[in-house]
Amino acid sequence: MSDGALSQDEIDALLAGVDSSGMGSPSANMSQPVMAAPVSSSEDDRRAFQEFLTGNISAESSNLSMMTGATVSLKAPQVSFTNREVFLNQLPEMVTVVKADFSSGFPGEHIFIMPESTARSIASLMNKEENIEMDEMAMSVIGEVISQLVGTQITDLTKKANNKSIAAVAPEATNIKKAVAALPAGDFLSALYQLDLGDGKPNQIWEVYGGGVAGDIARALKGGANASMGGMDMNMGMPGMGMQGMAMPGMGMQGMGMAMPGMNMGGMAMGGSVMGTPTNVQSVQFPSLMPRPTAQEAGNIGLIMDVFMEMTVELGRTRKLIKEILGMGEGTIIELDKLAGEPVDILVNHKLIAKGEVVVIDENFGVRVTEIVSPMERMNDMS
Repeated sequence: MSDGALSQDEIDALLAGVDSSGMGSPSANMSQPVMAAPVSSSEDDRRAFQEFLTGNISAESSNLSMMTGATVSLKAPQVSFTNREVFLNQLPEMVTVVKADFSSGFPGEHIFIMPESTARSIASLMNKEENIEMDEMAMSVIGEVISQLVGTQITDLTKKANNKSIAAVAPEATNIKKAVAALPAGDFLSALYQLDLGDGKPNQIWEVYGGGVAGDIARALKGGANASMGGMDMNMGMPGMGMQGMAMPGMGMQGMGMAMPGMNMGGMAMGGSVMGTPTNVQSVQFPSLMPRPTAQEAGNIGLIMDVFMEMTVELGRTRKLIKEILGMGEGTIIELDKLAGEPVDILVNHKLIAKGEVVVIDENFGVRVTEIVSPMERMNDMS
């Protein structure tokens, strides 16, 4: 008879929000895993995901390279349907879990998991700091990296699935033991990526889709091509010429067949003009070569409009020896590299975006923006 105490496996399962029957050996009464939703784990679904995720590898590698300043590359993932017990056996004891659930379009569980060593390497590369602590700042960096990956996928998925409502929550990273990782219940889809951070050392990242989400996305990916063909306007690029209601002077339509004999080619109307008559030729107006955001890009930017960013104002900087810093006390005057009256720097996430002058608003300091830094200066600052 039980004394009422919970085993460590049961405690871990409760913390993870899953049924403890999924941990260790199943009991006689609970031999089957709990299914959160029907999941289609066919080979067609797996191949659809494999093709979709592989198609984004180049763009994702490029984005990661720009973020880190190193030559980062991802390899095509290994996609499979699995469950919690099998999946956990692949992971090391300590992992970094990033929740990036879909909030609309295909709402449901979407998670990235990587060994703690991989997360530490990414954070160190991003912050240009060796032996980095896996603190809140490091977790924020990992979340930013995953946000880039998710953004690339949503852009492509929006196009392939013809669904403009797809969105995800802001990624949140935590460093935990694998036993308490909150994985989807039942079967789910796993994609294993091999990541090279430019040092030749192998790193791994797993991407996990909940069973219901995986099934919905797979159906949309497989149906995208069929849907576009089924609903295609059979105009064949000729305005005014429909295949079902096609009207051509001199051409008789007998039911579904075309009366070819007696067809008057000289009077056939195509594209709103008559063959044999002069064509109205107009000069071409070439568009501006200045890059402008597309409607799709504007829609993607709208997904992050409510994200907070840290804005700071920098009065100036200086460099001191350690002995000078240790010798500082009350009343010490620190000379900065800025002249009196010179504009102060306005930074967002430590990147210079504008300059301004200090003002006083009631009893608080403020800054009046006097200059917006050009995109070229911003790129030079990031390099």
